[in-house]
Parts: sequence; C-alpha cells; structure tokens
Amino acid sequence: MKKSYLILFVFIIAKFILQYILISPEYELHRDEFLHIDQGNHLAWGYLSVPPFSSWFAWLIQILGGSVFWVKFFPALFGALTIVVVWKIIEELKGGLFAQVLASLGLLFSVLLRLNMLFQPNSSEVFLWTLFFYILIKYMNTEKVKWLYFGGIIFGLGILNKYNIAFLALGFIPALLLTKQRKIFKNKHTYWSGLITLVIIFPNLLWQYNNNFPIIHHMKVLSENQLVNVNRFDFFKSQLLFFIGVTFVILISFYALLFYKPFEKFRFFFWGYVIAISLFVFFKAKDYYAIGLYPVYVAFGSVYLDHILENGWKRFLKPICILHPIILFIPMYRISFPNKSPEFIVNNPERYKKFGLLRWEDGKDHSLPQDFADMLGWKELAQKVDKEYSKLSKTGKTLVLCDNYGQAGAINYYSKMGIKAVSFNADYINWFDLKDKYFNLIRIKNDDNDDELKETGPYFEISRKADSITNPFAREKGTLIFSFSRAKIDVRAKIKSEIDEGESEF
Repeated sequence: MKKSYLILFVFIIAKFILQYILISPEYELHRDEFLHIDQGNHLAWGYLSVPPFSSWFAWLIQILGGSVFWVKFFPALFGALTIVVVWKIIEELKGGLFAQVLASLGLLFSVLLRLNMLFQPNSSEVFLWTLFFYILIKYMNTEKVKWLYFGGIIFGLGILNKYNIAFLALGFIPALLLTKQRKIFKNKHTYWSGLITLVIIFPNLLWQYNNNFPIIHHMKVLSENQLVNVNRFDFFKSQLLFFIGVTFVILISFYALLFYKPFEKFRFFFWGYVIAISLFVFFKAKDYYAIGLYPVYVAFGSVYLDHILENGWKRFLKPICILHPIILFIPMYRISFPNKSPEFIVNNPERYKKFGLLRWEDGKDHSLPQDFADMLGWKELAQKVDKEYSKLSKTGKTLVLCDNYGQAGAINYYSKMGIKAVSFNADYINWFDLKDKYFNLIRIKNDDNDDELKETGPYFEISRKADSITNPFAREKGTLIFSFSRAKIDVRAKIKSEIDEGESEF
C-alpha cells in the first residue's frame, strides 16, 4: 500500500471518531432524523419533501438494529467518502501529498463535521456532488465516454437524493457553453448518458405525477415560511466560514482556474461556481444548500499551492498552510457543535450570538441554536406517551396523533411499546393505518391551551390533559399530551374526512 493511502486511512478513522465524540450525551437525535429514519419503514419512490435515496439507507439502518450508532454511521461514512474522492481528484490533477493532506485537513475540520452529524440527505448530497465533479474531471482529462455514463448514473442518484442538484446543472451547463469545453455537447454519448439519468429518476417522476407533484407544494411552503427569512449578507458570510481553515485555498483556486495554464481545460469550474452561487442568492436559498460546491475547489486550490510552493523559500510556507485549518478549528470546536451542555450555552450566549448561531429559521434569536434545541425533549415525550398508552391500550386500540413529524418520529423511535404515531404533517399523512377501529386517542399538541379538550372531547367519554414536555431547553417545551378514551363515534371516519380535506387539525 502506498504511504499516501496509509495517511488517507488515518484521516478516515479520524473522521469517524470526531463524528461520534462531538455530540454531548445530553443531546438526542435531531427532529429531521426521525422523519428520515421512519421513511425506511415506508419505502416508496418518493416522499412529500425529499426523493427516496436516503430512505434506502434508513431501511438498512432498521435492518442493522436501528441504534444511534448506525444512525450516525452513514452520514459519517458519506463524509469520509467525500475526503476520499477529493484525494482522488488531487491525484488526477497531478497534486502531491502536501495537496492531499491540506485538502483533507480542510475538509475534516470544516462545516462537514456539523453536516455529517445528522442523518439527512445533506451528507450524501455533498458526496454525490463531489463524485460527479471527479467524474467530470476524469472525462476532461481522458475523453473516455465511460466517464460520461458514470456521470449520468451519479447525477441520477443525485436527483434521487435531493432536488437541490438542479442548481449544479443550471450553473455548470452554461459554464461549459462559455468555454472550449462546450464540445462536450457535440458528443452523442452526453445525451445517451442523459437518457440513463432519466431512466434512473423516472420512477420518482412517476411517483410525483401520481401524487400531484407534492414537491411544488413543498417548495411553496418552504419559500413562504423559511426562505423569506434568509438574509443574503448572512448567506455570503456563511460561505466564507463553512471551510474556514481553507477559505484561502478556495479563493486561490478561483485565481488558478482563470490564470494557471495546467487548469485551462477546467476553467468552466470558475464560471460554474459564479453562476450557481448567483442562482442560490437570487432564489434566497439557505446557506448550506451550496456546501456541495466547495470540496472540488479545495482540491484545485491545494494542487495549485503544491505546485507554486515547491521550490525555494516558498516551501517553508507549506507547514503554515497545514497548520492553518487545525488552528482555526479550535474556535469552531467551541461553538459549532452540541458538545456543550444546554445549561452552558444558555449561560454563555455571547460567542454563539456573535456568529448568528442563535438565530432560528423564524429570523429571531433564541437561547440555543435551533439544531441543538431540536435534539432535546424527545425521550421525555416518548416516555410520557408510553405511560399513557399503556393505560389506554387496556380498553381498546389507541391512535397517537401528533402535530408534527418530529413528535411522531421521536415517539416511533424511542417508544418501548412499539407505538406507530402519525401526524397530518409531512409524510405521516400517508402512513395512517385505518383498517381497525380506534377506541382511544392520544393527541400531541404544541398549543398551550385547552381548545383540544373542547374540540375533541365531545367525541369521547373521557378526556383530559395527561402531561407535557417540561425540558426547558427543548424546542418542543410546553407541548401537551391529551388523552381521550372510549370513543362515541368511529374515529376513523373523522380522520378520513380530515385527510380528504387536507387539513392539519384533528
């Protein structure tokens, strides 16, 4: 084995270790993780908010036992594979060990540590984008048509992972047309590879058609409720901080792509970045949507530095470049990860507020970063629902109906009684089991009032407020657990009418 591959192996091991130790034991799984895990129990060619790619790994997690270890394993794996692909890109660009180590450190000590903590499509997105760029570079160097077909396959999988990859296509197609590499569009195999992409994504397109294209509704809701709060200045600031240890490498890569002769055939990567980022900004996309662009530019910049720092006094700058991402990781370690207790963060908010980490998607500052608050209170909810469920199950079948996908998924994951909670929110609206009659209902509500008792109570003989989430740091603090038993009517009819009307209340 090459010495360089032994070093790569060390980076891979370090990546896995860091992903597991950067989360303090006080924190549980994240709200979004519960939904993606539950999708593995309901395999389909599409879901209301995401394509099916992540559900295949969720299914595998279930097969492996569903433990937190495996939930965290796959995003860490995609992060490690991203480092491997960048290593191979540098080999393809004729870079040496210095470039590979610099790039690997830059990726290891970056926003990817945060991204790869959570089981979401984002980790696989960055990997698939980087792999697609590697394939594109291989084709430009060899002009072997097999790389076009590999590219078609990976791009198809990228669409099945997250529709966000459309920004990559919209950025790089015109970029190729602006340079000499436009000749790729004269190659018939480019279009045959595009057909392979279409074949791969066709089942998802068919699913979207049969379900009235829910992606359109999802994007509309996202735009109205979240993207409207995106600040374009904050977007650009985040781009500089994502790979803070090698931001200078990324900036240098833009110069190299424009003026460094060996990179002339890859000049379209410069224009691809400019166009893609412009589109992200125009549509007020969330800052992390663009993360998948950067690993390849870390590779370009590292190779360029490797070449220009090869001789003379400049070679003494190499150790400084290597130390840079390590040193800058220290302040990032202090604020970017849930490695401090909620109490510590609440009592020391200054450093978090300074970097905008306390601002939630509603545009307001809160006591904890939103992602951290979304990792608290779920076990408490599941335990209290289990307690009430055990009482009601003695008198008949019980439905657990939640306000949102986080509540439903958390109950399903942490419940010791095999509860299958549902919600009118997200994909759970398609997962109701209405074969049997329900005699009891446990209703999880965010609103801290008694309206639920007035609205739903008349349908049951007994109704009461059973409990609530009391964790002071949880985003779900105050969420109520209502208990209704001995139904006077067939609850299924009421649920079916609500589903047909597309309402979000019971």
